[in-house]
Amino acid sequence: MRNVLISGASVAGPALAYWLRRRGFTATIVERAPAMRAGGQAIDVRGTALDVVDRMGLLSDLRAMRTRMRGMSMLDGDGNELSRSTEYAASSGRLDSDDVEVLREDLTELLYRHTADDVEYLFGDSIIALDQDDSGVRVTFERGAPRTFDLVVGADGLHSNVRRRAFGPEEDYLHHLGTYLSVFTMENFLGLDEWQLWFNQGDLGGAVYTARNNTELRVNLGFMSEPIAYDYRDADAQRRLIAERFAVMGWEVPHMLEGMWKAPDFYFDAMAQVKIDSWARGRVTLVGDAGYCASPLSGQGTSLALVGGYVLAAELAAAGGDHVAGYAAYERRMRPFVALNQALATENPGRGPSEESGERAKRAIDLTD
Repeated sequence: MRNVLISGASVAGPALAYWLRRRGFTATIVERAPAMRAGGQAIDVRGTALDVVDRMGLLSDLRAMRTRMRGMSMLDGDGNELSRSTEYAASSGRLDSDDVEVLREDLTELLYRHTADDVEYLFGDSIIALDQDDSGVRVTFERGAPRTFDLVVGADGLHSNVRRRAFGPEEDYLHHLGTYLSVFTMENFLGLDEWQLWFNQGDLGGAVYTARNNTELRVNLGFMSEPIAYDYRDADAQRRLIAERFAVMGWEVPHMLEGMWKAPDFYFDAMAQVKIDSWARGRVTLVGDAGYCASPLSGQGTSLALVGGYVLAAELAAAGGDHVAGYAAYERRMRPFVALNQALATENPGRGPSEESGERAKRAIDLTD
């Protein structure tokens, strides 16, 4: 049970592959995109996840690429400043915290660089069928020739292809949190200097913050809504949805919408959580957002992915590759940690989790092997 296929090359997939290789497994990652995906919002690595990165020998690299913020302003829908802080940033928390905020693409590129030499990456391909028996999982790919693996792991996000094929339709597992969010990059037309602006008008809101030494802005535009039907692979339809919703806003939002249509890294999705009674179906299991997405509202999705990859690899190794025992031990260790972190997104809607619960959730798991 030493040959593992991982679907997804974001955070959970490469992190899991790193630890599998260190524990004597062979790891292959299949990724639908033609290369590592660019763009994405600022993400946080916190608590126990920092310990995982440290054990990978990458903590100094991670800290070197952290975002640099001097503070933030809260604005109304007309761009009038309501408040400001030089101690706190809404994207990452207290500025004097040990937590590390980085751009998503910087973290994924770091993980890729430290796995590319001993992990097989299959870019531009995806899984179209999984057939299990006592000897392994026969995987049919969209482009490549079929192959057989001992184990398959879905690390392919909220809309996991592996979860859909092995567990059933995503509607059975996704729990909508009442919000939709878009993220994209554009030039720093506001002239911000390591600063964040957060703005709100009714059910509409957003944020802009600097990146790449103030040369770029990462723009976040979101709205509150009951579940809506949309094609999560049709980016232009998603852009139209954002443009229609935000057409009523003034200030600099029209310019942001113009930038949205030019952005090559546009992202849009629902804020949702994934809840499944068991993360295993035979030889197939899930890690990160595919199995237990906490949503960006929790601030802990990246940390769950990093810790989940570490724990899954550790338990498979401890079980000698026995997937039944390894998967069961992985769930026993991770589920309490997942539950506390998912609760961060729901305990105080509109205000966010308390500092006490956030600190408790960040370290609510023991990494002792």
